[in-house]
Amino acid sequence: MNVFILNTGRCGSTTFIKACEHITNFSSAHESLSTHVGINRFAYPTRHIEADNRLSWFLGRLDSIYGNDAFYVHLNRDKQKTIDSFSKREEYGIMKAYKEGILLGGKKEQSAIEIAEDYVDTIEFNIELFLKDKTSKMNFSLENAVHDFDMFYKKIAAKGNLQAALNEFTINYNAS
Repeated sequence: MNVFILNTGRCGSTTFIKACEHITNFSSAHESLSTHVGINRFAYPTRHIEADNRLSWFLGRLDSIYGNDAFYVHLNRDKQKTIDSFSKREEYGIMKAYKEGILLGGKKEQSAIEIAEDYVDTIEFNIELFLKDKTSKMNFSLENAVHDFDMFYKKIAAKGNLQAALNEFTINYNAS
């Protein structure tokens, strides 16, 4: 069984994978195949946990390959904090790609906050629609990380050092 951490980005996916590094019966990585194309984009090893916000743009293909044979986590964080974090990154990464590629440059009067909110809403709806018929899934809130990770750990029958994993959520990785 593979595990996919679906998310907008800017919501703790790096921290989530740092915690997963303390699990011994799964491999784990953050954005490990993000530069690959075709079938190689989804060539994750078996019993692997992957967090990559770009997967939300490939949900149809993810479904065709893994479908209900994977466990899915919908990772999120307080919406306004996520938007604020993305708005600080409007000139690079996924925000630049969204504004320039999807919104065709947007409009002058659109603020970074408005564009970030539109991006977050789009991704959240994409993930919710994808997950609506999945049987092996859970919601995970960064604000409830200790409780939710403990539940996640049990749901996937993880082995390793749970306390060390939980301690990762006290460290702020990849801050804006």
